[in-house]
Amino acid sequence: MSADHPPAAHRRVLVACAAAYGLALVAALATAAELAGHHPLLVTAAADLVGTLVVFGFSVAFDNSSLYDPYWSVAPIPIALAWAAGPLSPRAWLVLLLVVAWGVRLTANCLARWRSLADEDFRYAEIRARTGRLYWPASLVSIHLLPTAWVFLGLLPVYPALAGPGAPLGWLDLAAALVTGGAIAVEGIADLQLRRFLARRRQPEEVLVTGLWAMSRHPNYLGEVLFWWGLFLFGLAAGPGWGWTVVGPLAITALFTLVSVPWMDRRMLARHPAWAERLRRVPALLPFPRPRG
Repeated sequence: MSADHPPAAHRRVLVACAAAYGLALVAALATAAELAGHHPLLVTAAADLVGTLVVFGFSVAFDNSSLYDPYWSVAPIPIALAWAAGPLSPRAWLVLLLVVAWGVRLTANCLARWRSLADEDFRYAEIRARTGRLYWPASLVSIHLLPTAWVFLGLLPVYPALAGPGAPLGWLDLAAALVTGGAIAVEGIADLQLRRFLARRRQPEEVLVTGLWAMSRHPNYLGEVLFWWGLFLFGLAAGPGWGWTVVGPLAITALFTLVSVPWMDRRMLARHPAWAERLRRVPALLPFPRPRG
């Protein structure tokens, strides 16, 4: 069997990620220990930054910024666990369950689709082509540090839900659970439908137009955005004074609507002629009636 056989190449991806994220966790824990006694938000922010820099080092070593991609869904789990102060309230248990379920599923989906260390996200390849020799400074800022900041901002609302008893459970917690759980389901179903479609597609120009993808051009992005709004509702339910953390879901919504969606639409339009019709007929994220004609 050739050393470049796809299963072997995929195993190298898993080994590289395990090494990168294992070392990042050790470095983050060491940073947290060094800053013990400071506010938990400061401690976890510093540990998050150090972990990001470790993963960046692996990205440079393997010449592939996609080594950072799982960080989006991996980092929130240890951060949420670090914020959880016992004895945990029912709200805290619910938040932890949802964050872990989201993170495990999204990370598994990312790794399952990553075939080899030669594969790099098409957006990073475009950034590489535009920046030339400045690619790695650009990668550090735009591909590594900024997403880490976005995710940390998105997580801020769950701090009051995890770090203390907060207000008693109420209707807002129910809404938060429905939005967050529903978002995980939407994203999971969309990814499953896409994976099945790609496995049976006969012509490369075909696009997925059934299931959730009939109602939204990017239902997986929709699920991701809704997840962070659900977390914000948990924070609001725990402490109304934390309403300012709305900056987190707002920043992530802006990222997807202003960057991710247009970028993906441009790529799809260049590769799939049928995408032009979807641009006219199908909303980008939230399903709503579009005028015909």
